[in-house]
Amino acid sequence: MFKNQPAGLYVLSLANTGERFGYYTMLAIFLLFLQAKFGFDSTVSGQIYAIFLALVYFMPLIGGWVADKWSFNKCVVTGVIVMFAGYAVMSIPTDIRSTTSLVVLCCALALIAIGTGLFKGNLQVMVGDLYNNARFSGQRDAAFSLFYMFINIGSMFAPMAATAMTNIALHAEGLNYVAKLPALCNGFLDGVAANGAEITALAAENGMTVGSDLTAWCNHYIATLSTGYSYAFAVACFSLIISFLIYFAGRRTYSHIITDKKVAPASNSKKAAVKSAEPELTPAQTKARVVALLLVFAVVIFFWMVFHQNGATLTEFAKSCTSPEATGWTRIGFNVWALFSIAVGMYAIFNFFTSKAKGKIVCLVILAAVAALLVYFYGSTPSVVDGIQPQQYQQFNPFYVVALTPVSLAIFGWLAKRKKEPSAPRKIGYGMVLAAVAYGVMLIGSLSIVGTNAAVSPDWLISTYLLLTFAELLLSPMGISFVSKVAPPKLKGSMMGGWFAATALGNYLVSIPMLLWGKIPVWTLWGILIVICLCAAGFIFSIMKKLEAATADAPVETPAQKSEDLENVEADAI
Repeated sequence: MFKNQPAGLYVLSLANTGERFGYYTMLAIFLLFLQAKFGFDSTVSGQIYAIFLALVYFMPLIGGWVADKWSFNKCVVTGVIVMFAGYAVMSIPTDIRSTTSLVVLCCALALIAIGTGLFKGNLQVMVGDLYNNARFSGQRDAAFSLFYMFINIGSMFAPMAATAMTNIALHAEGLNYVAKLPALCNGFLDGVAANGAEITALAAENGMTVGSDLTAWCNHYIATLSTGYSYAFAVACFSLIISFLIYFAGRRTYSHIITDKKVAPASNSKKAAVKSAEPELTPAQTKARVVALLLVFAVVIFFWMVFHQNGATLTEFAKSCTSPEATGWTRIGFNVWALFSIAVGMYAIFNFFTSKAKGKIVCLVILAAVAALLVYFYGSTPSVVDGIQPQQYQQFNPFYVVALTPVSLAIFGWLAKRKKEPSAPRKIGYGMVLAAVAYGVMLIGSLSIVGTNAAVSPDWLISTYLLLTFAELLLSPMGISFVSKVAPPKLKGSMMGGWFAATALGNYLVSIPMLLWGKIPVWTLWGILIVICLCAAGFIFSIMKKLEAATADAPVETPAQKSEDLENVEADAI
């Protein structure tokens, strides 16, 4: 899995890890932040969440167009700077329930979206360009799976960072997080006097004293919680600095794909030779590839609509319908270090079967250490973990991605050797079917709360995230690889931007289930998502021949290009 990969892959992946850590730290609490600080209900907060997600994933379309005309490298650097400015603005505590604060927030979100548009898609194009040579060309799909894994390492630790910052602010004021309190406090400040008794009772149950002035206490609680969220946004600023330093420190490993740098005349001639050796596409071939990509984008829209419910309806479900307590082995799942240990163990198992004698011994030592750590975590964790915050469930999806990536690569590698590996479009179709199964689990779990105020076990959400992760591994890295492989050379940036534009539309559609939240039974909502997934799967399977023909038409390097590529990147192999 890690063999025969260019060094540039790891540098670009780590740079992306830092950026994604900051982004997902912010996103883990974004919906909760909107509801707490501004008193928005699920409908309004869901709309803002969806519009922001749509902008974040639409802007790479413009960023890709800019990079095609300007420079992928310069767009990446500029994107980091613009994102930093946006997170910096969000990290400044402002007045709660204020129109001015909302305007400032919108400006910050616009900066983050613009910066992401310049950074995200163009960095992935650079990763793809590392594989435009004979030595590494067969590793493209594995590379994007590894790249995706690095993204999720950052994402896995993000909810922990957000929760820690929130608790620091609350505990400093003698307060504790209670999921129902922000909405109750905002309701009381809006004039719902009936909330007063419930607020006082919930505060007392959780070790807090309200005092005689309930209005002042509600304002103080919301302001303190919002400040904690602002601390989490400051973490995103720090992570971008790390990302920026990694990108520049490792420049040598990917310098051969940067087209805007000053190079010696001899190097220029080499690049010209490689460029001229690149096969030219006929207008018909270009059209066929673009059409195939647009058809894939149509399916991607609906996948992201259902997948990104993790920050919307699934977060609402975690807040309103799921028990804040965990017992048994489930309880150590809310310790991110335990999850990280399990992920390390998965890689040790994978490498055990692919290593020689010395490597096997090292893997066994690592597995023994992981087993000891898990026993320690299990024994040192209270028998009942309570006070689970809604955003903490969002660490399970990236954990599953990190832990299951070697399993995914092993399965598809085994199939590839037997010439039975499914094509990228077929994997996308299977991913949609799995997403439908995931929401089938949610539907079954939700039946027990029909007509009651009961809270379900955390295991339902954890299981759903597992299935959604399998779907994600089939669709997202494979889809990005498909775009990188099939996009016409002169439209690479625009086509990668198109992938994100489709993702953007899907993310805006996230708001539709949020509009229905509380208006229809929860199980019915999951049923609607199941139907959407199955319809999308049926569509992609119906056009499979067209898509696979476009994949078969992907560029094959000429002997001259292979020779030139080997000469240029020999020193970069790991």
